[in-house]
Amino acid sequence: MPSQSDIKKVIDLFKQQKPNVPLEAFTSPYDVLISTVMSARTNDDTTLPAAKRLLTKAPNPYKLFELSEEKVASLIYPVGFYKTKAKNLKKLAEQLITDFNGNVPNKKEELVALAGVGTKTANLVLNRAFGKPAISVDTHVHHISNLLGWVNTKKPEDTEKELVKIIPTRYWKDVNSLFVSLGRNMKTRKRLEQFLAENGLIKKL
Repeated sequence: MPSQSDIKKVIDLFKQQKPNVPLEAFTSPYDVLISTVMSARTNDDTTLPAAKRLLTKAPNPYKLFELSEEKVASLIYPVGFYKTKAKNLKKLAEQLITDFNGNVPNKKEELVALAGVGTKTANLVLNRAFGKPAISVDTHVHHISNLLGWVNTKKPEDTEKELVKIIPTRYWKDVNSLFVSLGRNMKTRKRLEQFLAENGLIKKL
């Protein structure tokens, strides 16, 4: 288990390496939710312009619900699985209108009940849109946490359970943004491992 000083060292170092994260430009709960659902298995450079196109046409769930599924698909193309995401976005808009008076809920159990929203997306919305402490674990967070020796897990959902036990709450909001940024910036696993080794965070390979 890492010490408090070990965790602080990693957070501080990763902050020095962090480039701008395009999707962090979205801050309202609705915009964060929609862009995050779209971003699954799609890089930010593809997601950002697609999210802007959709949000221009559908700045709230009522406008989104009015669009046909085909129109939503055409607006968000070429994000990955755009047809499935268009279907989910339409259903999500209906749920927001019917169940939450057009507002994005701020509870995890309510978020994960929305179409296309899993634990990772729910935690990111809670964190980024509502300022609530949550750790959103994707493949980058999962991989880097295991490389650092902070966890020894096989699945991202297990990584989340372990990280919330060992990382102070004040750092939770930083984990996804910093770890994902570093993973993407390093491009390859080899370069990532070299960087961590050069900074004394893992043994040299």
